[in-house]
Amino acid sequence: QVQLVESGGGLVQAGGSLRLSCAASGRTFSLYAMGWFRQAPGKEREFVAAVNWGDSRTYYADSVKGRFTISRDNAKNTVTVQVNSLKPEDTAVYYCAASSALGIPTTSRLYQYWGQGTQVTVSS
Repeated sequence: QVQLVESGGGLVQAGGSLRLSCAASGRTFSLYAMGWFRQAPGKEREFVAAVNWGDSRTYYADSVKGRFTISRDNAKNTVTVQVNSLKPEDTAVYYCAASSALGIPTTSRLYQYWGQGTQVTVSS
C-alpha cells in the first residue's frame, strides 16, 4: 500500500502560481511513477503531468506544458508540481497518484494509488 496526501491548493488570481505537494508513505516510493491528474466540475479526470521512477523523466499534458513543472524527491518521498501562469480553466481538484507501470503512464487506470485531492481555484 502507498498512502498519498496532497497539499498546497488554494485560491489564486489568474497569472498566479502555486506549488502542489504530495507526500507518500508506505511501500518504496522510488519504485513508482508519480503523476498528477485534475478533475473540474462536470468533467472527467484528466492527466496533467507525470515523472517516472527511474531517471525522473517527465511528461506533460499539452494544456500545461511550459507552465507546470513536476519533480520528485525520493529521499523525502515527495512529488511536487509547480504551477505557474494559472488560468481560470486550471480550476479543478488536483490528485496525486502512484503507478507501478513502466515508463511514464498517462492514463488514470494505470495508477493504483490515489490521494484525496487538493482544490485549486483560479479567479479571473
